[in-house]
Amino acid sequence: MPPRRVITGRSQEPRRRFAQELRQLRAGSGASQRQLGERLGWDWSLFGKMEKGETLGGPEVVQALDQHYGTAGMLLVLWELARGDKTQFKERYRRYMTLEAEAVSLWHFAVSVLPGLLQTRGYAAELLASGGLSGGELAQQVEARMGRRDLLEAEGAPPFRTILSDAVLRTLLRDPKEWREQLQHLVELSGRPNLTLQVLPQQAGLHGLSTTDVMFLRLHSGRTVAYTEHGYGGELIEDNAAVERMQRACDATRDLALSPAASRKSILRMLEEVPCDPST
Repeated sequence: MPPRRVITGRSQEPRRRFAQELRQLRAGSGASQRQLGERLGWDWSLFGKMEKGETLGGPEVVQALDQHYGTAGMLLVLWELARGDKTQFKERYRRYMTLEAEAVSLWHFAVSVLPGLLQTRGYAAELLASGGLSGGELAQQVEARMGRRDLLEAEGAPPFRTILSDAVLRTLLRDPKEWREQLQHLVELSGRPNLTLQVLPQQAGLHGLSTTDVMFLRLHSGRTVAYTEHGYGGELIEDNAAVERMQRACDATRDLALSPAASRKSILRMLEEVPCDPST
C-alpha cells in the first residue's frame, strides 16, 4: 500500500497543528498580534506564545478567537485535542498517564515534592526549571502540567487521596508570593468533596515510604497499579505482589498522618508564616 499522501502539509501533532492554525488565521486576516490583542481585549503577547506553541491559552480566549475568525468552534476542538495530547509529555510518563486517565480512584504519598495534580503554575515552573528545563521547553511542560489538573477538576472527577510529608510543605519556593499561592491552592483543594488531603508530621519518624513518592491507580478492572518517581526517572509497577507490599506501607503511613481537618489547620498555620508582600 502506498504511503498516505499529505494533502495540507500541516502537522498531525495536536499542539503544533493548533499553533499552525492560529498563525495562518491571523496572517490571513492581515492583523498583527498587537492589533489582535487590541481587538479582543487580551494582552497581545499571549497570542505570540500561543502561535509558538509555548502555551495553549484558556478556553475563553480560544472561544473569542473562534468568534473573531468565524471558525464555528474549530479552534476550540483543536484546543481540546492539544490539551489532551499525551505526546507533550516525556515518553516515560505516557503509559502511566493513559492509566491515570482511566483510573476510578487515586491515592498518593509525597515524600519530597507536591504531585503535579496539586501544583500551581509557579510551583511547577520552579520545580521543572530546577531540573534543567528553560525557555520554550519549560513553558510547554508547565502548560502541559497545568492541563493535567483537569483530571481532578472536571465533572465526575475520581476520588483522590494524598498524604504529604511535612518536608514537602517545609520546602519553600524562592518567591514568597508564589509559595503563598501554592499553600492557598492546597487549602482550597482540601475543601473539595473528591479530594482528601493529609499531612504526615515530621514527628512520625521513619516509615515504609520514607524514600518513595508513589501514586496508586485503581482501574475499572479492579486491578491496582503503582507509579514510583524521583527527579530523573520513574517506574510503573504492575506486579500484584509488589503493589500489595507498597499499599500496606502506604496504609501504615496513613495511620501516622494527621486527620484531614487537622491537616488543613496545619497548612493554614504555615500560610500565616509566609511573609506578605508589603504592597498588598
